Amino acid sequence: MRMRPKILFCATVDYHFRAFHLPVMEWFQQMGWEVHVAARGTLVLPHTDQKFDLPIERSPLKRANLKAYRMLKAIIDKEGYDIIHCHTPMGGVLARLAARGARARGTKVIYTAHGFHFYKGAPLRNWLLYYPVERWLASRTDCLVTINEEDFGRARRADFRAGMIAHIHGVGVDTAYYAPIGEEEKRVRRERYGYSPDHFLLIYAAEFNANKNHRLLIYALAKLKAKAPTARLLLAGEGPLLHECRALATQLGVAHMVEFLGYRDDLDELYPMCDAAAASSLREGLPVNVMEAMACGLPVVATRNRGHNELVDEGRTGFIVEPDDVASFASRLQLLYFFRDSRRRMGERSAERAQRYSLEQVMGELGEMYLTFMMEASPGGAKDQYRRAYL
Repeated sequence: MRMRPKILFCATVDYHFRAFHLPVMEWFQQMGWEVHVAARGTLVLPHTDQKFDLPIERSPLKRANLKAYRMLKAIIDKEGYDIIHCHTPMGGVLARLAARGARARGTKVIYTAHGFHFYKGAPLRNWLLYYPVERWLASRTDCLVTINEEDFGRARRADFRAGMIAHIHGVGVDTAYYAPIGEEEKRVRRERYGYSPDHFLLIYAAEFNANKNHRLLIYALAKLKAKAPTARLLLAGEGPLLHECRALATQLGVAHMVEFLGYRDDLDELYPMCDAAAASSLREGLPVNVMEAMACGLPVVATRNRGHNELVDEGRTGFIVEPDDVASFASRLQLLYFFRDSRRRMGERSAERAQRYSLEQVMGELGEMYLTFMMEASPGGAKDQYRRAYL
C-alpha cells in the first residue's frame, strides 16, 4: 500500500512559515499530504507532521551552514519527498544542493524568491555574490516562483534555466481579516487605544533594522509637526535599531508624536483605525505590511523600490518618494493630513487594489503551479480531487 505523498518546506528560520505559509501547509494536509518543515528554530507549528531544527545561518559564510547541509541531505535522502518547496536565500541554496540526488529519483524542487538580492540599484557585491549562484541553482529547480514583476522579468530575460518560472502575487493577505471599518467603529476603536477622532494616525509595521529606514519617517515627522500637530506615528515592531530611533525622536522633539508599540499581534485591529500607512524601506520584494494596510483601506506613502512600486499606484492609492527625500515624504504626508476626501478616496482604491494580492487569489495561483507536481506524485483517484480544488 502506497504511503501518503510528502512535501518538505525549507527556510532559514521557522517563524518564516508561521508568518507566511500556514494556509498552504494546511491545504496540503487537507489534500492528504504529509507535511514536514526544516528550518532553524524550535517553534511548534500547526499543520506540520514533522519538524527538523537545522543550524541554518543567514550569512552564506557561516560554517554552521555546512552542518545544516549535511543534516538536510540526510533527511531528504531518508524521507523520500515528492515535493520540496524552499524559501529564503540560504534555505533555497541549501535545499536545492541537498536535493540533487532526490531530483534524480523524481522529487520536484520548487524555490520561491521573496525578492532577489540582485535588483535594479543593488550594490555591486550583491550582483557578484547572489546573481551567479541563483542563476546556477535555477537549473536545479523545477519551478522558480517570483513574487514581483521585476524579478519575474529578470529571471526570464536572464534565461534562468528552471523547469518553470512562475509569478505569484506574494504570500496572500486574508482580506476578510484585514479589512476597512466604518466611521463609528473607527471612533470606538481609537477611544479604546487612547486616540481621538482628531488624531492623524500614521502606521508602519516593520523590524527596526537599517533596511527598514525608520529614520526617514522620524525626520519627516519633525518637518511636519508644526503644520500637523495632531499627527501620531505608530511604529509596530522590535529590532536592533529601536533604541537609536527612540533617541532620534527625542533629539528632534517629536517623542510625544511617536508611539513605539513593540511587537504586535493585533495589526488587524490597528490598521483600520489609522488614516494612512508609511513604508520607508530601502529594499522589498513584495511587502506584506503594505498589502495588509492597503486591504484595510489605507493610502500609503512609500519609498521607491521594486516591491513598493508594484503595490502603490502613484497618485491613486498613495505616493512614491525617493528613500532619502525627507522633504518629499513630509509633503506627501501633509497632503493626506489636510485633504481628507482625497485620503478617503485613495484608501478605497487601495482596498480594491489589495484584492489582487488576497489569500484567495494567491492560493489559486499557487494551486495552478502545485497541481502539475502533485498529480505526478498521487494515485489516479487523487488527481480529480486536486483538480476540483483549484480548477
